Amino acid sequence: MPLLGDEGHKEMVACLKQITTHITKPSAIIIISAHWEESIATITSGESPSLIYDYYGFPKASYDLKYPCQGKPLLANQIHNLLEKSGIPSAVDAIRGFDHGLFVPLTIMYPDADIPCVQLSLMNNLNAAEHIKMGQALQELDYDNLLIIGSGFSFHNMRAFFTAETSESKKLNESFENWLLTILSSPDIDEEQRKQSLINWENASG
Repeated sequence: MPLLGDEGHKEMVACLKQITTHITKPSAIIIISAHWEESIATITSGESPSLIYDYYGFPKASYDLKYPCQGKPLLANQIHNLLEKSGIPSAVDAIRGFDHGLFVPLTIMYPDADIPCVQLSLMNNLNAAEHIKMGQALQELDYDNLLIIGSGFSFHNMRAFFTAETSESKKLNESFENWLLTILSSPDIDEEQRKQSLINWENASG
């Protein structure tokens, strides 16, 4: 785990820390967590959400981690209203806490936990087009200095993490990563092409 000094995560930790030196400190953060799925888009709306240790088999210290940031009910309701206006069914949840898709990266990026946060779930149909539509709706949020983070790896196979990497699996992973980087960042791809490529991500190499 990156918060416990794992050598294998040094590069990721350094990258997350570096990001904060290139952007203005946000007034609020939205985390879209790959570790939370609901039937409809759901937003945490509690004032002081607890932490959810949604992982298994890690050292005891990983279950003692704290990240006492506040929630932002007003922002949660703004997101809810905006999604509904865009035709995306949604709900707010004042009970659910923050999972490790939030507190792991933010402990590295903003260790003082002094920025209010809300967390937004994925929809459990995992329909790419619907999630892109959700992202487009979030573009319309009228909120100054807001940071939106999509939290999760492009590759998250726990069985693969704990087995020796083969040259074939490494080749496949790198191929997909390169495809994704090109689609997201190439100036030669217009927004409609980018959207359609992401919708059809299962046809990508890797």
